[in-house]
Amino acid sequence: MTSTAYLDTVLDLLRADPQSEAELEHLAREAQLLPAGELVYLVDTRPATEAALLFRVLDKARALAVFEGLSPDHQAELISALRTPQVAEIIGDLDPDDRASLFDELPASVAERLMHGLDADERAMTTVVLGYPRHAIGRYMSPEVLALRPEQTVAEALAEVRERGEDAETVYLLPVVDSSRVLLGVVGLRRLLLTAPEERVGDLAHEAVRARATDDREEAARRFFAAKLLAMPIVDAEERLVGVLTVDDAVDIIERENAEDSARTSGSEPLTRSYLATPILRVVRSRIVWLLVLAVSAILTVQVLEIFEDRLEQVVVLALFIPLLTGTGGNTGNQAATTVTRALAVGEVRVRDLPRVVWKELRVGAVLGAVLGSLGFAVSGLVYGLSIGLVMGLTLLSICIMAAIVGGLMPLVAKRIGADPAVFSNPFISTFCDATGLIIYFTIATVVLGL
Repeated sequence: MTSTAYLDTVLDLLRADPQSEAELEHLAREAQLLPAGELVYLVDTRPATEAALLFRVLDKARALAVFEGLSPDHQAELISALRTPQVAEIIGDLDPDDRASLFDELPASVAERLMHGLDADERAMTTVVLGYPRHAIGRYMSPEVLALRPEQTVAEALAEVRERGEDAETVYLLPVVDSSRVLLGVVGLRRLLLTAPEERVGDLAHEAVRARATDDREEAARRFFAAKLLAMPIVDAEERLVGVLTVDDAVDIIERENAEDSARTSGSEPLTRSYLATPILRVVRSRIVWLLVLAVSAILTVQVLEIFEDRLEQVVVLALFIPLLTGTGGNTGNQAATTVTRALAVGEVRVRDLPRVVWKELRVGAVLGAVLGSLGFAVSGLVYGLSIGLVMGLTLLSICIMAAIVGGLMPLVAKRIGADPAVFSNPFISTFCDATGLIIYFTIATVVLGL
């Protein structure tokens, strides 16, 4: 049988709501034949009762693999549905950073009960992670880090890796610290393996790309990938080693941030569960606020049209070009905003670069406007006369310049006031450019046509 056939079989068994011991054993046998990824998909997309039933029949190793593949809020829902000893075992096997993310989504009483069920070491490490703000990189680091001392020989370091490496989050990049745990540098496992046993670790260590535990998670993760790391030491305000960020956690952060930016750019809030498993009302709630905001802001466009109603009555042909102009302005602004938002995210642009960004977008908008304006002048001039062609050409030039500047400016303003640049992108820029573009259009038409 193929994986798809096994998946269909498990789905049929879940829908049949097995109750007897024999039926549950049959479900367990079929579920064990599925890859972990397929089990994650089933638990993530099936109703809560079916997901809990499937999870309950898995053995501990498979259950842990599936549980780690779920989002923190879905993990919390699953715990609420299960309430079995199996849950306590799985919580104890999670990494401290994953456990902290889960506790954020649980009711305080449940999280406290699960915390008390941990052994002293696991409880202490989880408490360390929970002590940092939710968007700080300290929430995503692992305190399970194997650190070396500079006076150790390579032979001693490798012996320590063999002895303690099983409990460490990673051994591919090893921090080197002094007696106060101040980070001195890092050394790679490959370097240790290829160096003579009598060499000192301190002589092999090199400067480490690091992050403060209180740094913003996205900025730290972007810096992680810019440096092409497998792991990055995390330090406190006194440069003491407190943990390590690994590549899988950095990937999770970037994927989460990209999902949020993508959703907010299109005028909605990101879903924390898979689309199929998200309740209808939660999907509606993620969209309705933005739709209401945009609907209210779109009234500005209606007000502008009302102000220039007499011009439209005098030259009805002007109404034909409104969709073209509003669409051009919105698209130009959104293109600029998307480019600058990405440049902000990867560290290519800072808030202090605002004048340079405005100057660059002014020139880009001028070139785009010149090209589109020339085309608009030629086409509309041939069909409706040179006066209308001149209005269209000048309007397209002006709108492209305005929209490019606004689109490049908004993400930087958002960053400066501590807001998410994606929120200030497409939805608000489109509305602003629509209203402002119409004012520019009718002002130019009034002057050129003598209205």
